[in-house]
Amino acid sequence: MLGLKMELTGQRAKCLALLLLVAVSVQGVFVEPPQPFTSLRSMAESETRLPCRYQVEEGQKVVQVTWHKELPDGSKEQIITSHFVHGTEIGRYTGRVKFESGQPMENSALLIPSTEEPDEGSYTCHISTFPNGNFEIHIKLIVWILPISSLEPVLLVEGQSFRVAASCRAVGHPPPRLSWDTDLPGQSQNRSKEGGSVSSFYSLHPLRSMNGKKLDCLVWHPGLEKPRRISNRLEVQYPPDPTISTTTEDLFEGSEKAELVCSSGGYPKPQNITWTWRGGALPDGTSVIGGKLVFQRALRSNDSGVYGCVVKNNVGVDKTEYMLTVIGPSPRMDSTPIDNKLLIIIGASAGALIMVLVIVVLLVNRYHRHKNKKLAMELSEKTDEINSLSRQASFRRLNSVSTDPRVPAEDYALLRVDSRMKNSQMSLERPIYKGSQSTLGGKWGPSGGVEVDELGRPVVWHDGRDSLRGAEMEVEKEERRRRVESYLKSSNMSLDSGLPSSLIPVKVQPDECVGPRDQDLGYHMEGDSPQSVADGHEDDEVNSSYQISEALTNHFYFSNGVLRPRPHSNAILLHPRGQII
Repeated sequence: MLGLKMELTGQRAKCLALLLLVAVSVQGVFVEPPQPFTSLRSMAESETRLPCRYQVEEGQKVVQVTWHKELPDGSKEQIITSHFVHGTEIGRYTGRVKFESGQPMENSALLIPSTEEPDEGSYTCHISTFPNGNFEIHIKLIVWILPISSLEPVLLVEGQSFRVAASCRAVGHPPPRLSWDTDLPGQSQNRSKEGGSVSSFYSLHPLRSMNGKKLDCLVWHPGLEKPRRISNRLEVQYPPDPTISTTTEDLFEGSEKAELVCSSGGYPKPQNITWTWRGGALPDGTSVIGGKLVFQRALRSNDSGVYGCVVKNNVGVDKTEYMLTVIGPSPRMDSTPIDNKLLIIIGASAGALIMVLVIVVLLVNRYHRHKNKKLAMELSEKTDEINSLSRQASFRRLNSVSTDPRVPAEDYALLRVDSRMKNSQMSLERPIYKGSQSTLGGKWGPSGGVEVDELGRPVVWHDGRDSLRGAEMEVEKEERRRRVESYLKSSNMSLDSGLPSSLIPVKVQPDECVGPRDQDLGYHMEGDSPQSVADGHEDDEVNSSYQISEALTNHFYFSNGVLRPRPHSNAILLHPRGQII
């Protein structure tokens, strides 16, 4: 017995050693997958690759590759086979599987183009070599199915008992997980079924305040990066709750565009609103626009009464009433139109005044621009004229020093007028001596005095005809004297009017008249008496004054109280400082 036992033990040890040797030889050298047992995951309806590549040693050759799938009863089913001589053979999996490479002996990876849930299971890649024998790798394939989810809301009505508000369902592999995202008070209940189907129900007591609140379903699955959200809003229906209000607190008789507004409320929104007045038809002149009762005329005192609003929706009907009281005429109704008219008048007046001011400003601006333009043109013309006259005066001044007798006497008129005015002024201020008797007066004068004509010559008296002529001459001389005096006054006025000093008669100071003038000395040398000399002075003064008046008349004119020179082509004006103008 003992020997038999020892013999059996030796055989067992030999068998174990042989099995170990076979296991080591079966592993062989696989490039992929590197491990003999591998697990893979794939998604349904996607392509799945089962790797298998054997590294051939020197002197070794792969003669056949075969893929098997393990069935639920533990047996194996051949899927695809490739022989180095006979080619590739596929069983009932034709069209669903294929080798990844056209050289299966080098790359034996298996492809499943469209993976399905039944493809999940254990696969074996069997490699037959010569002369080393057979080698195998095992791959477990897990197929995931993304969940298909849905949410079914439940229509709730206010006042119902505790019940399901929404249900969420999902199907996938592995089975998904469901949850709710909401702030509503309630309870959730989950259920699972075979085939990876799960369901979740959310229950609560429906209230109108819950209407429109968030009640979302979240679907969790390992094939999803983040949970899938199914949005949902809770829907709770409730009957209307109408209220009536007015646009203004106080309604007066005569008010325009008065309105009564009926706020219906309720869900769903009521579509049928009915108005009543004192339990009957509405007064004339009113119309219903949406939820408003509009008075299209002025309010009257008999519009007072009870107005009712009846509202209906899918859940129920409700009614409310409002007591309308029309007060007497508003104290502001009479003053309001007047105030409005006054405001309109004031606004119109202000607008008109602004327009007038704008027009006046524009006109004044335009007038000043035109005037400035005109003055600028006149100034330019005067400047050109002054420049031209200055050049002409310069040439005349150069020619005025000539002693040519052919030069016309008009060129020296201003100088002669200046000297004569000086002499006239001196003669008017010089004392007159009437003590002497003229010899001419002794011969021809009627009264012992000497009478001279306008040229300073003695007048010879004859008969009555001569005396009449003398009287006429006296009147004429008196008139001339007045004219001279008027011109002298005018010439004195020109001292302040801008007339050059050379044209103004200069008064001789008393200290300058030390001795008699040359003319007086002449008279005395001829043996004339002082009376004749005085008379001669008077005649000379009259003559000089007359000549001055003629010169002033011919060469000057009055303008605004100022003595101004007359324009003349050959005239030369001397500035008070001696400059030629």
